[in-house]
Amino acid sequence: MGTRQVDGAVVCSLAGELDLDSLGPAREALEAATAAGPPMLVVDLADLQFCDSSGLNLLLQTRLAAESADLPMRLVALAPQVARVFEITGAGTVFSIHDSVGEAVASG
Repeated sequence: MGTRQVDGAVVCSLAGELDLDSLGPAREALEAATAAGPPMLVVDLADLQFCDSSGLNLLLQTRLAAESADLPMRLVALAPQVARVFEITGAGTVFSIHDSVGEAVASG
């Protein structure tokens, strides 16, 4: 998990599993990135192998917080097993999802 800047956007990378046991560090990173007030928040999921309902809920909460702060939020590089969670729940319809960080930043 890490945070970096790309063309002014804050990119928060999540890795491994995003589930009830791992929510703490991910929540802290996403809250800090949102609170920083960047022009855009990009959540890079390229190294995320698993996301359960609690992880999805965290991403939905982050989206609401970003929306309240008038902060565009983009998700990038969903692995097939993570994309499946978004597809099954319909959550993919509420997020702007891109193939790469560069594509997400350029969409801004």
